[in-house]
Amino acid sequence: MSLPTIDQEYFTKFLVDLLNIPSPTGFAEPAIAFIEKELSQYKQLELSRTRKGALIAQWEVKSDLPPVALTAHADTLGAVVKEIKPNGRLKLSRIGGIQWPSVETEGVWVFASKGEKVRGSVLIDTASGHVHGAEGIKTPRDDDHMEVRLDVKTTSEKETRDLGINIGDLVAFDPRVEVTNGFIRSRFLDDKACVANLVAAIKSMAEAGQSPARSVYFLISNYEEVGHGAAAGIPSDVEELVTVDMAVVGRGQESDEFHVTLCTKDGGGPYHFGLNNKLRALAEKHNIPYKTDVYTYYGSDGEAFWRAGGDVALALIGPGIDASHNYERAHMDGLNATTNWIMAYLLDG
Repeated sequence: MSLPTIDQEYFTKFLVDLLNIPSPTGFAEPAIAFIEKELSQYKQLELSRTRKGALIAQWEVKSDLPPVALTAHADTLGAVVKEIKPNGRLKLSRIGGIQWPSVETEGVWVFASKGEKVRGSVLIDTASGHVHGAEGIKTPRDDDHMEVRLDVKTTSEKETRDLGINIGDLVAFDPRVEVTNGFIRSRFLDDKACVANLVAAIKSMAEAGQSPARSVYFLISNYEEVGHGAAAGIPSDVEELVTVDMAVVGRGQESDEFHVTLCTKDGGGPYHFGLNNKLRALAEKHNIPYKTDVYTYYGSDGEAFWRAGGDVALALIGPGIDASHNYERAHMDGLNATTNWIMAYLLDG
């Protein structure tokens, strides 16, 4: 059985649109709503929400086999307002592992608690070369020295507060999406690329008139970047869970941007040997280009479910993403391979 064709144009548009929706952890609802609207066109799916706001799409079929599940997350790195400084600028507290040097001079949106949003940019507090000279180069890029310069008239804490900005308001960094020569460059391909993989697989199967070999749940989580995204939301009768999340690319890694990767072990320990081998066999059967790898500084939504007591066989696959938690990049070869592996897993049971 050949796998359904992937609609490349659709995949790219959906991913670009999703990347351009701000969704730092704690403020992922706009992205979740966008995904929910997209999936609502498929009558095969029954959509619901968890109390935490995650999206569940159930594709039920007649089968004696227990259901399986796949998960990817729509939340991203970001920040919240930690302090309003005497000069009206903002000190931030990071959400997840955003790297300050990678976002210096980046544009941001501050989502004020009263519903307004204010434009700004991230700068070192010694940014002016004509004032600070070499001091600006030597200043550490850390929580104490990075600030948001707001693009409004404010020179005091009071003026900033009068804008409706308060401590704890969420801050989203610009993704800077660009598609060129088969590459997609953007912040937050982790893990919106993998959400696109799931949606593209659903679309391809549905339009080809094919159904999964057994019932399946798709969980789009919204708290992964802080460690508990899929701790809840996977039904207790699920037998296998495949987490779809980025593969680590860099020095000492086997993964690259042109393959899908099976992670056998990460910072939380090894994944399920039997399910790993099942996925390997499917990739070889369908000639899907894949690699295996180990990630040292990494945790997944599937492990969050395991730690919460989830009794499933667990595996982790995903496309190679260069410069993770920085200005990331993926290639369509690795993205297509990931979508095909998802379809092979679902159609072959």
